[in-house]
Amino acid sequence: MELQTRLEELIEPMVSDMGYDLVRIRLTGAQRQTVQIMAERKDGQAMGVEDCAEISRATSALLDVDDPIPGAYTLEVSSPGLDRPLVRETDFIRFAGFEAKVEMAQAIDGQKRFRGRMKADGDGTVTLESEDGVFTVPFAGIRAAKLVLTDDLLEAAKEGRLTTG
Repeated sequence: MELQTRLEELIEPMVSDMGYDLVRIRLTGAQRQTVQIMAERKDGQAMGVEDCAEISRATSALLDVDDPIPGAYTLEVSSPGLDRPLVRETDFIRFAGFEAKVEMAQAIDGQKRFRGRMKADGDGTVTLESEDGVFTVPFAGIRAAKLVLTDDLLEAAKEGRLTTG
C-alpha cells in the first residue's frame, strides 16, 4: 500500500473523531520526509494555533505507535486558509460561485490549466466560467485545484458565509 494512502487511512478517522475534517495530507522531501496535514474544524469555526497543536500531538502519538514512515520525518499541521486547495468533489460544491484555478492531469483540447467562477452539481464535473468561455472538466481528471483569493471570497469570509459544508 502506498504510504500516502496508509497515512490517510490512519489519520483521517482520528482527526474526524477530534472534530476536524481532513482536507489533505501531502508528503514531501526525499532524504527527510515532511508530512503536511491540512485540516479544518467541522463546526465551521476558524482554526487556531491550539487546534493545529492538538492535531499535531495526537498524530505524533499515532505515528509513533504505528510507525508507517521509515526514518526521521517532520510533521506540519495547518489550516487550509482562504485560498485553500479543493480536493474533494464536495469542496467544489461548497465553494461554487467563487473563482478557482484548476490544473488537469491530461490536457483538454490542448489546455491543462483553467481559471474561472465555479459551478459544480455533484455529477462528476466542474464547470468554470471565465472571459475565455465556459469549460466543463471531469472531477476525476483534476490534478490540483485551489480557490483564488478575490474580493468576493474575502467578503464572504468576513461575513461568515464560508462554513464547513
